[in-house]
Amino acid sequence: MTVGVVLLVVLAVIWLAQRSLIYFPERRLPPPSAVGLSTAEPIAFHTEDDLRLEGWFVPPAAPPTGQTIVVFNGNAGNRANRAPLARALALAGHAVLLFDYRGYGGNPGLPSERGLVRDGRAAVEAVADRPDVDPSRIVYFGESIGTGVAVQLAVERPPHGLILRSPFTSLVALGREHYPVLPVGWLARDRFDSMARIAHVRSPLLVIAGTADRIVPYAMSEALYEAASEPKWLVTIEDADHNDDALFVGRPLIAAVLTFLDGIRQ
Repeated sequence: MTVGVVLLVVLAVIWLAQRSLIYFPERRLPPPSAVGLSTAEPIAFHTEDDLRLEGWFVPPAAPPTGQTIVVFNGNAGNRANRAPLARALALAGHAVLLFDYRGYGGNPGLPSERGLVRDGRAAVEAVADRPDVDPSRIVYFGESIGTGVAVQLAVERPPHGLILRSPFTSLVALGREHYPVLPVGWLARDRFDSMARIAHVRSPLLVIAGTADRIVPYAMSEALYEAASEPKWLVTIEDADHNDDALFVGRPLIAAVLTFLDGIRQ
């Protein structure tokens, strides 16, 4: 009986504290000029539950392609960590929106699956309303947990293209990979079930995954890719782990993204 009580207490603690094990927000945010984005325009927008979120709109630094990339961050850091990606895309003529979810980068609120989807939805609406953005040529770029946000929004509001970096099939499946002794399916409050949604995505798809990823196994990214509809492309970054520079702004990654964007420009 004592063992059972202790186990129940442990599971209750995990259930209550699980979001602190999933989301790792960094609230401190440098100015965009400090991270190489001197032309970035600070923007703000409101979510459907009336949170005011902030981001940076990075205009093209070369002849514009007409495409705008909305970046859905992973679970750690803030938009400043994605500045090198935005800079590389801007130098190729793309506009980029970097924004932070609730609780990240000084934004109010606490992160959750429902909250992140609301934040992503508001970000897409905000950028689509800009006079310097063609709403029919917005591309979603999801990174890690941001792939769950991007896939759901791609079903709701199909983008011009969808890029998923280190995507997982679902957060429950990922949790089972890392915590096989826990009843993850019962405990999980946030699920990000991309596998249940990916077949409904009709936008051109690019999946990028590292073969040495210790957080999202390569096989999981590959399984999500296999379940997706055409047109789709899979780019493998050999020996790249989840948080390696190669999967943030490495030359093969940037080349794959730019090739994909060039291929869907028309």
